[in-house]
Amino acid sequence: MVYSLVASMPMMTLDLIYALVLLGVAALVASIYGVRVLTRGKADFERVNKQGGSALLSKEVMQGAYWSLQPIARLLIFLKITPNMISWTSFALAFAAGACLCVGHFGFGAVFATISAFLDALDGMVARLTGATSEAGEVLDSALDRYAEFFFLGGLAIYYREIPFLLGVTLLALMGSFMVSYSTAKAEALQVTAPRGSMRRPERAMCLTLGALFSPITIPFFEQVRPYGIAIGHPMVAAIGLVAVMSNVSAAERLWVIARTARARGVHKARAARSTVGILEDDEQGSRAKAPAKLL
Repeated sequence: MVYSLVASMPMMTLDLIYALVLLGVAALVASIYGVRVLTRGKADFERVNKQGGSALLSKEVMQGAYWSLQPIARLLIFLKITPNMISWTSFALAFAAGACLCVGHFGFGAVFATISAFLDALDGMVARLTGATSEAGEVLDSALDRYAEFFFLGGLAIYYREIPFLLGVTLLALMGSFMVSYSTAKAEALQVTAPRGSMRRPERAMCLTLGALFSPITIPFFEQVRPYGIAIGHPMVAAIGLVAVMSNVSAAERLWVIARTARARGVHKARAARSTVGILEDDEQGSRAKAPAKLL
């Protein structure tokens, strides 16, 4: 059935081939993890528990992905590949994904983005397993994450540049993505616990990559006629729209909670300061009352 479906397609592009291969690899990994669950139970990692899941990306899926990366992390350690080398490779592949997307190669973009995302998870994993974690490494990793996200959405913005509506939605998604990251950084700076939200970076990366992955599959069926002159990729557009709406909503919610918490903290400090001043004034007045009166 699958063979006849593929054979009936008007054109078998490399984009479609790579998208199908990536889906096959994902299905294989999911099957292997399913066997692991049936024989030994679900994987459980404290780091995943701490990060938590969401409505879009469950903790069980994250546990499975983290489990599947463990052997690769140990192989990289055996090959003496450092976390920074992994981070820069992830950065280069993210750039390649953006370059593919800006010319409409969704399948290639999905493959490069997927490998880049896995390497982004592996650099921290290798650092923790080898005891090489550092604040400088965290700064580098965070900065490269922002660039990687910009490459993906920036590539789409270039591709959709002749379609004002899609360009606007893409830029809105880019703004929302950066604002979610900014709100997280602001909460950490103020030592405030921000809501988890449903559009953190893993969720955004998953949505956008799936949009790119499924677009080469739908294009031959639903875009025989192209009113805009280019294939827009309906799954890609749906993913961008979802990120655009939910990331901005999540960012607004986070910033509102952070501002409210910071305001409440400021009021509490002000009251504490006034109470301290009042106590000092009472002590001073009490001291004056106990002091002997001067003889005239």
